[in-house]
Amino acid sequence: MVETVTLYRPVVLEELKLIEESGWRRFPPRLPEQPIFYPVTNEGYAVQIARDWNTKTGSRHGYVTKFEIDAAYAAGFDRRIVGGREHEELWVPADELEEFNLKIVGPITVTQQFTPAET
Repeated sequence: MVETVTLYRPVVLEELKLIEESGWRRFPPRLPEQPIFYPVTNEGYAVQIARDWNTKTGSRHGYVTKFEIDAAYAAGFDRRIVGGREHEELWVPADELEEFNLKIVGPITVTQQFTPAET
C-alpha cells in the first residue's frame, strides 16, 4: 500500500465544479498567470483562505477540499511558510499539476464550505 500524506486546497465554486466534473479525482489546470499550484498542509490554514478570502471574490463561495497524495512524491516539492508557521504550502509548478493529479490516492472531498453570510 502507498504511504500517503493529507493535503488541503481552498477553492472557489468555479474550481469546485471542475473538480466534480473530474469525478473528484483531479484539480483543474492553472491559469497562465498562476505558475504555482499550492495545496496547504493543514485544514486550519485552508479554512482561513476559504472563509476569509474566497467568500469576498468571484462566486463568493469558499470550499475546503481534502485529499491524500503519495507521500514520497509529495516530498519532492518545496514546502513554504508564507506567514505564520501554520501557513505552510506545498509549491507545485503548474506544469507538473497533471502528474500531481495522477498521484492523488482516492477522491478529493469537501470538508467545509463558506458563504459571505457565514464570515
